[in-house]
Amino acid sequence: MKAYASFPEWKKDQSPKNIRLIGALTRVIETAAPHLVKAVKWGQGCWVDEGEPKVFIHAASDHVQFGFYSGSALKDPKHLLVGDAKYVRHVKVRTPRDIDPPAFAALVVEACGL
Repeated sequence: MKAYASFPEWKKDQSPKNIRLIGALTRVIETAAPHLVKAVKWGQGCWVDEGEPKVFIHAASDHVQFGFYSGSALKDPKHLLVGDAKYVRHVKVRTPRDIDPPAFAALVVEACGL
């Protein structure tokens, strides 16, 4: 796994398509939870609250994962989250049309409350 010194360095290393998706998702996160701090953990973009990771973006070759470290505990009324890990869940985002700002923001706010 490649190490990055900062979030901007990590973002710059992604594909142009993923950079656009990461920018749009970052705006959703920062609007919903401006207190979160950007970081890079485990080779992916991450937002932390008092040192505790809450939200992540994992960049794959053909999509990004908009994810939550406590995703299995989220209510997810629109059934957007996928994954079968004990805690982590994510939404696969392939195009800007896959981003549902109100639904994604609600998940961010809920994740911050856990």
